[in-house]
Amino acid sequence: MPLDALCLSGLVHELDRTVTGGKIDKIYQPGRDEVLLALRTPAHGNVRLLLSANPSHPRPQLTKLSRENPDTPPMFCMLLRKHLSGARLLAVEQPPLERVVVFTLEALNELGDRVERKLVLEAIGRRSNLILLDETGRILDCMRRVESSLGSSGAQQRALLPGMFYRLPPAQEKLDPTAQSREDLERLLSAFPEEGQADQWLLDTFCGLSPLVCRELAFQAGGATDVRLNVLGPAGRARLLDGLEALLERVCTRDFSPVLLSKNGAPWDFTFFPVHQYGALVELTPFPTFSELLDRFYEQREHLERVKQRGQDLIRSVTTARDRTARKIAHQEQELAATQDRERLRELGDILTSNFYQMQRGMARLHTVDFYDPEGKEIDIPLDPLLTPQQNAAKYYKEYNKAKTAEVMLTRQLEKNRRELDYLNSVLDTIPLAEGERDLQEIRQELTDTGYLRRPAKAKGREKRVSAKPMEFRSSTGLRISVGKNNTQNDLLTCKQAFKSDIWFHTQKIHGSHVILWAEGREPDLQSLNEAACLAAYYSQARGSSKVPVDYTPVKYVKKPNGARPGMVIYTTYDTAWVTPDEALVKKLRVR
Repeated sequence: MPLDALCLSGLVHELDRTVTGGKIDKIYQPGRDEVLLALRTPAHGNVRLLLSANPSHPRPQLTKLSRENPDTPPMFCMLLRKHLSGARLLAVEQPPLERVVVFTLEALNELGDRVERKLVLEAIGRRSNLILLDETGRILDCMRRVESSLGSSGAQQRALLPGMFYRLPPAQEKLDPTAQSREDLERLLSAFPEEGQADQWLLDTFCGLSPLVCRELAFQAGGATDVRLNVLGPAGRARLLDGLEALLERVCTRDFSPVLLSKNGAPWDFTFFPVHQYGALVELTPFPTFSELLDRFYEQREHLERVKQRGQDLIRSVTTARDRTARKIAHQEQELAATQDRERLRELGDILTSNFYQMQRGMARLHTVDFYDPEGKEIDIPLDPLLTPQQNAAKYYKEYNKAKTAEVMLTRQLEKNRRELDYLNSVLDTIPLAEGERDLQEIRQELTDTGYLRRPAKAKGREKRVSAKPMEFRSSTGLRISVGKNNTQNDLLTCKQAFKSDIWFHTQKIHGSHVILWAEGREPDLQSLNEAACLAAYYSQARGSSKVPVDYTPVKYVKKPNGARPGMVIYTTYDTAWVTPDEALVKKLRVR
């Protein structure tokens, strides 16, 4: 569910007890939308506070997950380091029923005087932002600067620019449920249309409630999430109001129970109290803290999103080169098809040569018998009036020889360009396999070495080469299996690290990773062979297929041709296994 105001209040309470009084040691910005503060706290030691302004999942939380930092910190990170390094966190507060968290800090200015700074996290969907304020409430800078403009609803959008005074987001035109008496609640409920749904009344009337919470209150009152008010009756309406008051009482007394909702074994949703509207379809897992729950919930999806963001420049560059190569191939194929009619050019030259006696300079065409036609039909041959008869015949012979040479050259160029297209497609397939910045940097190095990316002028001769590790798995019988995440790792595994007796796997005529089953001096068992083949099928273009052909052979039969692109090999003796990509098996065998 979205992190609604009630759930956020529990998270803020948890953070206030944990990080208040802590001192900021280091500040990082591992992603475009997130800042990480390393704090030393009096009671809990060293902790890491994540402030995410990602439009899809904004939140503050303590995290134990490691995140890779860029080589060069962004400008906003440098600004935070300037103003907040060594600052002490005085308070963590939430304006009433707002999805806004205010971190009040005590820092030192340029003169060494103690000043107050505020870091404001607005966790409001696509308008999420992180804003640094000075002691007067003016904006020093924002993660996203916002110009004042009219929104889609016609309302003026709030400007967020350095030098302006900060003001909270406009309040919703809804009521504060904590400020309503029982009589007020009953009056509001009776004024809602009888045919309206109970959860819709809650959602439309009160701020701070998410759709999930509203559906759960309706379910507790009437046994269904979409129950209507005219079906509830007086008793059901009373239960609905009782449930709302009980929920608000839990919030006021800080009685939060972080719960993870899982569907088919995967994290699906979360909330701050147990919900029962889904029955047996969803598994409920309680967590001791919100931060641990959020780490579990966002671990995989945020990792994939960060890699995708950082890999966008690579995807654009490779896609542009691939499309350019594909257009070149299409053009060359058209030119090659045109050379197939070259014999007719030679025949026309022969016909002109045998009819010199009929031709004169200045003729635009020659009408004569085509002696190459089995039926002896007549033909009109176009001529250049400015050329002599001999020169016109020589022109046709020259075009014939040119087409013959073009066929040879175009065939070579097509073969080369098709290899290039195959290589670029393989690079596009490896980018999603990257598990961090180091893997992406390795792909950048590969593209720079092959000439698809320009080497920065300042880095020539002194750039640092990175080397990431392939993915590691362990078969059910204990044999080690390695899977390359890009072409550089594929070459390293197959051509340098693997022994001749180890077994090499690759999908047949389909782009995919090189997989090595380390035989360790003995004959591999059938189960390990099958599991390695499944990994090769899973980490390939054919991941979504039901059956995938995977070739496997000892490494001694795999060769890399001279001058071949990274990851490109040939092999001779091999067997083929038809397997099904299995995600559950991949997770089971993965070595972390």
